[in-house]
Amino acid sequence: MRDISPAGRHRHRGAPLRGRVAVVTGAARGIGRALARNLSDAGMLVALLGREEASLRAAAATLPNRSICFEVDVTDNAALQAAARHVEENLGPAAVVAANAGIAVGGPFDRTAADLWQRVIDVNLTGSANTARAFLPQLTRTRGYFLQVASTAALGSAPMMSAYCASKAGVESFAQALRGEVEPDGVAVGIAYVHWTGTDMISGIDHHPVLRALRRHQPRFARRVHTPEQVAAWLADGIAHRSPYVYAPPWLRWCQPLRPMFPAIVARVARRELRTRARSTLAADVEVLGAGGLADWHAYRSP
Repeated sequence: MRDISPAGRHRHRGAPLRGRVAVVTGAARGIGRALARNLSDAGMLVALLGREEASLRAAAATLPNRSICFEVDVTDNAALQAAARHVEENLGPAAVVAANAGIAVGGPFDRTAADLWQRVIDVNLTGSANTARAFLPQLTRTRGYFLQVASTAALGSAPMMSAYCASKAGVESFAQALRGEVEPDGVAVGIAYVHWTGTDMISGIDHHPVLRALRRHQPRFARRVHTPEQVAAWLADGIAHRSPYVYAPPWLRWCQPLRPMFPAIVARVARRELRTRARSTLAADVEVLGAGGLADWHAYRSP
């Protein structure tokens, strides 16, 4: 019988990560890969899930503790269920699950192919729900922690990034709803707000008119691009403390009370930037951002 008393919960929150099992989606590169390394350094057994098998294997080979990798499309619920069984059979039940897999497309909504726009929603939002569905039985048994990686895109939606912003607002709302449902079972849910991070997703930021303008109009400290390793360290600290909210960087916590102002600020900056560009040139700006997103898109479209 599980100990669900306050004392039992306190002991669980204080339990070390060492020897427990963590699952990280989108672990082939960027924040996911760095987080897998950070959790392994903390003594966890890590399962790396993602789209690029060779990259997953290369990442797993560098970890100091036992790990496995599983090539899986997070939009495929049956495949994720199989991955969850594989994790439990080979490492044990998951105590930490980080729903980190995500892709982005930049460009005008009406110039973005419907299937490409939908793919961003499917990977980022539905993929997170699929991940939770597959691993919640294990997290319930371990009284574990589910971390949903969101973004500051959930705070203020940027034009030319409609699918990404909608998906990140969606995962924030999903995680908040899920938290209330699973808390009685001893499962904690955290939401991570990630700002500018030096992954391949933003490698072309200087060519993206709205993102370039938004960053230029931010205070100097807010323009800083953090390394995936630094962001992963903040996320790992939040995991260790079973934090309901994780801010990467930490100063983002002070933005929460200001959220009602962000949509108007973003709209003003974007409107000024887009007025300088001919409508006919915007179609050329439609692109999948980053090598990870391109790998997913090519895999999705291949027979």
